Amino acid sequence: MTAPEGVFVTAPDPAQAGNLDDLVERLRLLKVWAGDPSYETIKNRVTAAWTAEGRSAGELVSKSTVAYCFRPGRRRLDTELVVAVVQALHPDTGYVTAWRQALRMIGGEIEAVSQVRVQDSLPQDLAGFTGRTGALDRLRHAARGGQAAVIAVIEGMAGVGKTQLAVHAGHLLARENAYDRVLFANLRGFDPDPAQPPADPAAVLDGFLRLLGMPGQQIPHTLDGRAAAYRDRLAGTRILVVLDNAATPEQVRPLLPTAPGCLTLVTSRCSLADLHPATHLTVDVFTPDEALAFLTHAVPDVPLGADPHAAARIAGRCGYLPLALCLITGHIRNTPGWTLTDHADRLDERHHQRRLDTGVELALDLSYQRLPADRRRLLRLAALHPGPDFDAYAAVALAGTDLPTAREHLHRLHRDHLLQQSTPGRYTFHDLVRVYATVRVTDEDRPPERRICLTRLFDHYLAATATAMNTLHPAEAHYRPVVSAAGTATPDLTDPDIARDWLDTERLTLVTVAAYTAGHGWPSHTIRLSRILYRYLDGGHNTDALTVHGHAGRAARNSGDLTGHAHALADLGAAHYRLGRYGPAGEYLQQALGLFRQAGDPAGEARVVNNLGVIAVRSGYYRTATDQFARVLILYREAGDRAGEGRALTNLGYVEGRSGRYQLAVEYHEQALTLYRQAGNRVGEADALNGLGEVEVRFGRYGAAGDHLRQALILHRQLGHHSGEAWTLDSIGTLHARLGEPAQATEHHQQALAIFREAGDRYGEAWALNGLGEAAHTAGHVADAVTHHTAAHTVAAETGDPDQQARAHTGLGHVHHTLGHLTLAREAYRHALALYTDLGLPEADQTRTCLAALDHSGAEQR
Repeated sequence: MTAPEGVFVTAPDPAQAGNLDDLVERLRLLKVWAGDPSYETIKNRVTAAWTAEGRSAGELVSKSTVAYCFRPGRRRLDTELVVAVVQALHPDTGYVTAWRQALRMIGGEIEAVSQVRVQDSLPQDLAGFTGRTGALDRLRHAARGGQAAVIAVIEGMAGVGKTQLAVHAGHLLARENAYDRVLFANLRGFDPDPAQPPADPAAVLDGFLRLLGMPGQQIPHTLDGRAAAYRDRLAGTRILVVLDNAATPEQVRPLLPTAPGCLTLVTSRCSLADLHPATHLTVDVFTPDEALAFLTHAVPDVPLGADPHAAARIAGRCGYLPLALCLITGHIRNTPGWTLTDHADRLDERHHQRRLDTGVELALDLSYQRLPADRRRLLRLAALHPGPDFDAYAAVALAGTDLPTAREHLHRLHRDHLLQQSTPGRYTFHDLVRVYATVRVTDEDRPPERRICLTRLFDHYLAATATAMNTLHPAEAHYRPVVSAAGTATPDLTDPDIARDWLDTERLTLVTVAAYTAGHGWPSHTIRLSRILYRYLDGGHNTDALTVHGHAGRAARNSGDLTGHAHALADLGAAHYRLGRYGPAGEYLQQALGLFRQAGDPAGEARVVNNLGVIAVRSGYYRTATDQFARVLILYREAGDRAGEGRALTNLGYVEGRSGRYQLAVEYHEQALTLYRQAGNRVGEADALNGLGEVEVRFGRYGAAGDHLRQALILHRQLGHHSGEAWTLDSIGTLHARLGEPAQATEHHQQALAIFREAGDRYGEAWALNGLGEAAHTAGHVADAVTHHTAAHTVAAETGDPDQQARAHTGLGHVHHTLGHLTLAREAYRHALALYTDLGLPEADQTRTCLAALDHSGAEQR
């Protein structure tokens, strides 16, 4: 079974488009790919689809409007119409979704809407929460809503305290009702920053599903699929979900649990009356009594002064708005020696002098002007940060100060309610405070100064990311760009666990930084960050990988960085390949291959050809893969890369082992092992030991196989290399099965399956499931064997892996033969034989033997 190198016959991939002209050109290519139908034909298909959706005649389009979609030189596209045209030409749901994403990407939206931080805990409760007793009583009553899922919507103007009420109620209700889980998300419905549009509910569901334990590769691609998976995961549980700052009912509906006993609290500045059945609470400003109670609790030691009504004057000047009162009390605490009367008089003066329109503006201006100059500067500069939140080290980089000073400033800004804590040690803005700080930084800091501060910030993220990756993957440091140490303080990331936690915490910020630097004049940062993050994003953050590497590719192309462009395309190909999209992966890899050759980079060329070989293996093209790995071996030898040479030999050993040439496979793995040990590459050494052991299991050398596999397992665990650990566990499981030890085989395959699923590796998942099926059959658990082999076949069919499909059919044939279902057994064996014969694997002969035995037993029964 062979295929020409790099041939993937697919419709044009919209994700490769870098601008509107690129996208229009791909739309024209799609039209040709679809048989080049006329514009009239396309118009008729769109009209039929829209009419079926119930659209009126006035909403339908003409032939000329459809034709206009294909015209180059456009400044904008009608997204809805283009999607309809694509659907008319290629109705595959996944492909249409890819176009919709590309349209949003070109419009500059996808990065922002898909970046949202979700939590499995509530934000910190506000100390001294005051008032809202009526609202809390209603929420308590709603939570006791019987067996149905409960929705409570808290609505009100900005700054009225909706979020604090929801968080306080959440903590209160969680204590009273003992929910199994808590989920929280800020939906960014009204963020003043245009770079932070309302969060895509599909992205929120992606985050929720990961928190609920679903591996990334199993998360459906569509919104409806994710919503269904989310509700399925919540079945039989009682969960509290808090959805803060919602924009529309449509944004919220997919995120609502439906399981009985679940409670969802939603906050919004808009009326969400269409969200029903739900309890709707409209939250207004404090009552005068609540405002006075808040002031009394917040500043208990400040003397009243001459005016007995001073506190009431302060509350009235703030419009009884909770946010304004929080800011004012922070200001009061920072002015020792003043009485409440002094503050009330000063508020009156400021109001008349500045003619500020709202209590928030007045309170912000007072709070800001009382800050020390360096603290004011930090508040302004923090508004420049492009990410969802930041820590003290980012503040150090922005302000160019030291860590203790930055921490003290952040602590005091938080205490004075000018910053909020998203999680302990991480800070963010209330929307209105961000607007104020953004205006201030624009007015008070010259553009060159702002650029210097942002450059320090991006240098910080680049240096810290490089340190974390060198800690986690030191043997691959030479593949990553060298980054100078940051000029400001960075965290100590020399411990692997701390490095991994830092990357996990900063992931959304790093993705946002990659997007921001690409579009605002720091292309080198984007390109280097993409290369440095490759291995980390390779660990299951595939959507983020597409975003980061996509921006890097465009930044490199626009800045004339040939090698950077090649690496970004190779990384994009790898991300698509991990998602099982072998067609787009092949296109990107072929483009990268051409650029590496143009740049005279044999190591880059070798990397791309190696990935093409892996795709060929997983698609069943073993001869093509052998040719490609042989080329990789030559290229790495020319580049003097011993670790790369070992990688090529390991891959050749795998293909030869699968093809039944066991002695040659052993020789390849032994050569790879020697090279890896000479290069000091312990991950490669473990991979070679596992490959050697796996072949020896097939060869029947069980003693040597056990020794090599145990060594590999120890190394992988020492290195924290979970993927390698899973493959070694799977090989050990197969060894125990060959030794007639099904219980031990099951244990090892189950461990491997858990790691594969956690990593989202569906290719490995099929292997482990088939191993479990074989162990179950040996142990006499035929029902379990059917379940495992059926699941393995489903996964293998979805990933396009004919080898494991054949293995699953063989396993089902064995089970049916054992049960006496000879017709079903014969059918399963024939399916397996056809696949194995086409693949050219030695299992074809074994399957023929099984069929012969089946025919013999059938004849005896007759």
